[in-house]
Amino acid sequence: MRILITGINGFVAQHFLAFLTKQKEEFTVLGIGRSEPAFDSKQFAPLKIEYAQVDLLNRKDVGDILKHFKPQYLLHLASISSVGHSWKNPNDSFVNNTNIFLNLVDQIRLLDIPCRILSIGSSEEYGNVSETQLPLTEESPLHPISPYAVARVSQEMISKIYADGYGMDIIMTRSFNHIGPGQKNVFVISSFAKQLVHIANNPSAGKTVITGDLGIIRDFVDVRDVVKAYYLLLKEGKKGEVYNICSGTGVSLQQIMDKMCGILNINITLLQDANLIRPNDNRIIIGSADKIKNKLGWIQDISLDKSLTDIINWWKEKDA
Repeated sequence: MRILITGINGFVAQHFLAFLTKQKEEFTVLGIGRSEPAFDSKQFAPLKIEYAQVDLLNRKDVGDILKHFKPQYLLHLASISSVGHSWKNPNDSFVNNTNIFLNLVDQIRLLDIPCRILSIGSSEEYGNVSETQLPLTEESPLHPISPYAVARVSQEMISKIYADGYGMDIIMTRSFNHIGPGQKNVFVISSFAKQLVHIANNPSAGKTVITGDLGIIRDFVDVRDVVKAYYLLLKEGKKGEVYNICSGTGVSLQQIMDKMCGILNINITLLQDANLIRPNDNRIIIGSADKIKNKLGWIQDISLDKSLTDIINWWKEKDA
C-alpha cells in the first residue's frame, strides 16, 4: 500500500503512522511537510517512510512529487487547523486549507494517477445550531461562521466537484474535536492540561488557569479512534460520501476542566482572558456517528476519561 500523507509532522499524522505499525499490511509512506522532518522514522518500524519538504502551493513541485511516488492513497492532513488563528489571519487560513488541496487533487487528475483521496473536514462546517437540531448528521445543513469553517466547506465542495465531475475517488470527513497525547497547547484541552500539570508539579506556584469561554459544549473524540476511522475510510469508504467522526456526546469545557482537576487532585482559580474568546463561536456541537458505525463498522474504543488521563500524563513527562 503506497500512501502519501501531507502534514506528516503533525499531531494526527504521527498517530496515524503509529496505527499503521500495528496493521498486517506492508506500507510505503511518503510524508510531506513544509519544514525539516520533526520525527525519527525509525520509531515507526517496519514502515518504509520517505520524506519530502514541499510547499504544497507550488504546483510544479506537487506534480513532480506525485509523478515520482504515484500514491495509491492520499491522506490530506496538511492544514492550519486553529479556528482562533483563522480569525487573526483569514487569508492565511483559507489559502492553506483550500488552495493546497486544490493543487493536490488537480495534479492527480492531470497526471491520471489512480489514487483514493481522503479529504479531511471539520464539525465547524455546521456552524451554530439549536439543541433541537442535534445530533448533527451528514444531512444537516452547513452554516460556517468562521474563516476556518468557510475554508473547510470550500474544500468539501471542491472534493464533491472533483468526485462527481471528474469521477475521482474522493471520500470526505467532518471530523469533530479530536484530542490526545502530543497535541500542541494552542488547542484548548492540551492548553488546560499543560497549565494544570504545571500547577500540580509546583505546589508553591500560583494556581490560576487562563481560559476562554468554558460554557461552550463540544463533541470530543480521541485521535487514536480518529486515525482508525481514517484508515477504515481509505480502505472501505464510499466514493463521494461524507462521514462524521465523533463520539455522539457533548461535554462543556467546564466539565473537562473539572475532570482534569479531579485526575490531578488539585484546586484552581479560573481567569477568563477576553483574547481567547472568538468573535463568533459555535455554542454547542454534538454529532452522530451512526453512518460510519453502521456502514463501515467503526467503533470508538477510547473513553473521554482515558483521553484526558493520557494527555495529562504526556504533559507530566514534558513538565518533568
